[in-house]
Amino acid sequence: MSRLEIILSATLILSIVINIGMIAYARAVVIRILYTSEELNDLQTMIGSFTTHLQTVYELDSFYGDDTLRGLLDHAISFNEQMDTFDYIISLTEADTLPIEKGPDDDNTQEEESPA
Repeated sequence: MSRLEIILSATLILSIVINIGMIAYARAVVIRILYTSEELNDLQTMIGSFTTHLQTVYELDSFYGDDTLRGLLDHAISFNEQMDTFDYIISLTEADTLPIEKGPDDDNTQEEESPA
């Protein structure tokens, strides 16, 4: 082998190793982002549930007008609104946000099947 062939072979091998490393790294990053998205989705669901529960408790006759509960409710609502800034990350793992392609036979009306 000539010196040029050795250099080109070494460069090729180095390039292949770097590309494999980059693919492995990109895959690991995507997995972490999807995991984070799922966790943020769970957190947003829990915060929404907590806010709804707190509002229900606040509206009970025995607690209505309580300043402490009102402050806690305002804080929960504010926190829930702040979580909305993560909607893009959260939407990465939500199945209902994925586009569904319609086939040529699909239309907007659904026919009901009558039992035979």
